[in-house]
Amino acid sequence: MKEKKQLRVDPIKNGTVIDHITAGKALQVADILNLQQTDNLMLIGVHLSSKKMGKKDIVKIENRNLTADEVNGIALISPNATLTIIEDYRVVKKQKITLPEAIKGHIICPNPNCVTNVEQVETRFIIANGTPVEVQCAYCEKKYGIEDVKFRF
Repeated sequence: MKEKKQLRVDPIKNGTVIDHITAGKALQVADILNLQQTDNLMLIGVHLSSKKMGKKDIVKIENRNLTADEVNGIALISPNATLTIIEDYRVVKKQKITLPEAIKGHIICPNPNCVTNVEQVETRFIIANGTPVEVQCAYCEKKYGIEDVKFRF
């Protein structure tokens, strides 16, 4: 009988694990977290097998806690992700990420005529709970799919 092989990943001592990321979205999560600028140990797994989701992505970052803005950004691209905080190799907190009601300053409005693209006005988007997630600019009131907007973190 063939033995099933399993990938072994070393645990992190302290840090954050973002699990159950929508398959194929881990690199967007890495962009939101600006991981290309860190020297911390990290693991990015893409299209991993999952009993619950079929396929999923995962991001582990040692010695890093996320800001509320970063968590909100992750929620926009992967609303079913989970966040796990690790301290001294133990899980101290695990939570499901939830969509915020609104997000300020981190989405660029695709409408070139929007006041946020003409003047120095901080963007504000209302979040529509849906699959897929939609956002609406509070200024020009245009709605966009989350895939149609660019982020600035």
